[in-house]
Amino acid sequence: MKNIIFFLFMTLSVYLHAQSTKKEILLIGTFHFNNPGADIAQVKNFDIMNKKSQNELEVIANKISTYKPDKIFVEWEYNKQARLDTLYNLYIDNKYFNYIEERYPRNSFYQQNEMFQLAFRAANKSKLLTVYGIDYRQANFPFDSLMLAIDKANQSNLKKEIEGTLKAYEMKENQDRVKLSLTQLLLNLNKEESRNFDLGSYITLFNTAGGKDNFVGAYLVSEWYRRNLYMYSLIQKITESKDKRVVVLLGASHIAMLKEFIKIDRNFKVVELKDIL
Repeated sequence: MKNIIFFLFMTLSVYLHAQSTKKEILLIGTFHFNNPGADIAQVKNFDIMNKKSQNELEVIANKISTYKPDKIFVEWEYNKQARLDTLYNLYIDNKYFNYIEERYPRNSFYQQNEMFQLAFRAANKSKLLTVYGIDYRQANFPFDSLMLAIDKANQSNLKKEIEGTLKAYEMKENQDRVKLSLTQLLLNLNKEESRNFDLGSYITLFNTAGGKDNFVGAYLVSEWYRRNLYMYSLIQKITESKDKRVVVLLGASHIAMLKEFIKIDRNFKVVELKDIL
């Protein structure tokens, strides 16, 4: 009996210690500030360069800096880290936007994307020497094949539901981008119901696409999981034992998936954007 009690005590002690020493991950889901039109749903541009949005970015970056992150991770291809390092070093030296204006004068990605407008800004204020790219682009996303499989399987109701879901999302996003500030948009994207909607669409709709012998829907969902799982693997590998707080700035759909991974990861716990703003 004494041995059993001792074992239970030790198990509880280990569990409580693990809970108290978890590293914090501040999750920031965002829309793409430069709106490249690469997503299934097509929404209007948001003017990230106007004075009001720039002031909000300063506030948000200052809040992130106050959080004292040890690392910041962004949606840049992990195998092109050297290029990201070059760009961030230019930013630290206050040469980035002049360089981009000369090299890519009409490229909205380098001018407006959230990595350069928010992550670089916050990292520089936090005196970090590196911003880490964790995106994995080798996964497939065969949406056209999925829609063809739906037609072949005569899943007309599913097709209508997918199209209706995308239309409703586009309508809401377009309305919000007209009437809401940048801060309000980001806070909305990071609400639990928004994340559940993103994940629910993959499982409820896409995973059911195709006939009994056609698993293109499940394949698309599995590839989406794979891409995000690889990204999360990089966060785990790059985060060092001495790190206490890290920030992850990605598209909102990626963040929705990562939060599910963190729920079952014994080494990390989530901090929400609303907690620091």
